[in-house]
Amino acid sequence: MHLAELLADAMRRHHLSAEALAYATGIRTPRIRAFIEDGTEGPVRPTPKEVTELATALALPLHEVLQVSQEPCTTAGR
Repeated sequence: MHLAELLADAMRRHHLSAEALAYATGIRTPRIRAFIEDGTEGPVRPTPKEVTELATALALPLHEVLQVSQEPCTTAGR
């Protein structure tokens, strides 16, 4: 699983929009949308601090989120 999928799944489970997650973390909404759409492969990449804030807000294991945020994403099948 890649960062984009992990974030999207967790947001669905918690019934959170990008705006609500931005409010909870202090990360700007356009950045969160970019992470959801592109994960770590887009022009906007999350910082380690942002990854930590997202993991905390979404009640995800930090080690798992850090791991997927550092893995290269293949776009095959997209």
